[in-house]
Amino acid sequence: MSSTVPTHLESLTPREAVIDVLSRVAIACDLNDLELFNSGWAGEDASAEIHDGELKALPNLALIRKHIFEMVGPMDTTHNVSNVRVDLKDGANTAFLTATSLAQHCPPGRGREPDGPKFLVGGQYSLDLVKDDANEWKIKKFGLKVIWREGDPSVMMPKKQ
Repeated sequence: MSSTVPTHLESLTPREAVIDVLSRVAIACDLNDLELFNSGWAGEDASAEIHDGELKALPNLALIRKHIFEMVGPMDTTHNVSNVRVDLKDGANTAFLTATSLAQHCPPGRGREPDGPKFLVGGQYSLDLVKDDANEWKIKKFGLKVIWREGDPSVMMPKKQ
C-alpha cells in the first residue's frame, strides 16, 4: 500500500516533530502503511522492547517489522496516544518521549462487527529518539509496557500459514 499520509510534515516545532514520530508509527500500523512505518525508525539498528509480563526484545528493524508491523498492520486497529511528554533540550540531537495508549485490535476485516473478536491494550510508551542526517527525528529505541489488557487474546496470536 502506498502512503496516504505524508512521511514528513512542514512547519512543526521541534517538540511537535518529536511527537510526530510516534504518531507516524501508530498511524502506519492502523493503515498498514509500510513506507510510513519505516519513516519513523533510525535505521536497521533501531530496537524495541515489549514488556507484557515477559520481555520481548527486538534488536533490529527487521525484527520490529516482523513482530510489530507485519502482525498488527493487516489487522483492523486504532492506536490512540495521549499524555505525551517530551524531554528535549534546545539544539539537542536526542530526545526522550513518554506517552500512554489505548490500542484496539481486531482480526482483518472484522473491526466493524459489534460482537466480533477484539483485544484492547492499555500501555505506556517510552522512546529514545535521534535526529538523522536529514534533520528528521527517528526512533532509536522503542519501549512498550503493557499495563492492562481486555478481550480475546487470540486476536494477537500469529496465524499459522
